[in-house]
Amino acid sequence: MTSVQGTAVDIPTEDGVADAYLAHPGDGAPRPAVLVFQDAFGLRPQLRSMADRLAEAGYTVLVPNVFYRHGRAPVFELPEFIDPGARPEIFEKIVPVMQALTPELAMRDAGAYLRWLAERPEVADGPVALTGYCMGARLSLLTAGTYPDRVAAAAGFHGGRLATDAPDSPHLVAGRVTAELYFGHADDDPSLPPEQIERLAAALTEAGVRHRCEVYEGAPHGFTQADTASYHPEGDERHWAALLDLLKRTF
Repeated sequence: MTSVQGTAVDIPTEDGVADAYLAHPGDGAPRPAVLVFQDAFGLRPQLRSMADRLAEAGYTVLVPNVFYRHGRAPVFELPEFIDPGARPEIFEKIVPVMQALTPELAMRDAGAYLRWLAERPEVADGPVALTGYCMGARLSLLTAGTYPDRVAAAAGFHGGRLATDAPDSPHLVAGRVTAELYFGHADDDPSLPPEQIERLAAALTEAGVRHRCEVYEGAPHGFTQADTASYHPEGDERHWAALLDLLKRTF
């Protein structure tokens, strides 16, 4: 098994400093970069563990705290295991912070993350890959469309609101995407109803984007997050297989 080095890092942005977690193989050799976009609960041990697993597979992985404008991680006080009873109180705090991260701000930050990665000795030359979870799936798609020359592949898992009627819906960037995309959708997900799944797939197909969109039967929203009651082991392992396969094809 590849040894992994994980460190806390700070990334200068146009609006301040984003704290983040960087993981890479212990030999320090330049590796292809993977930028990981968090779910709504934010940068925490679960996401660091996921970054370490990607680093074990041979990648340099960055997980920024996209809520840095509201404080360093953990931005929210979370229990070790997030059960349904805790969620209403937690989301009272999370939702306003999510809403404050507009697409414009998020993409300004994404540019900073990509520039920072390009300057790191642990990162190989060339484009990067993206993966995102929950709200991070939206950020992954938006980043692929906003910085097409920097993104070779992008994935999203149990994403919500990917193809809405809003004028800034993520699916509207499809025409600018040059990366290969993969989406693993949660089954019966209120945040991504069937009509949005169809609209997303249609937009990607019409734009000629190489992509695959799959619904994980029986896997609820949040199925990759082992520190929540939504965790679905079979869906999570399917997600890892799909993500690593995408990365192998890309790099």
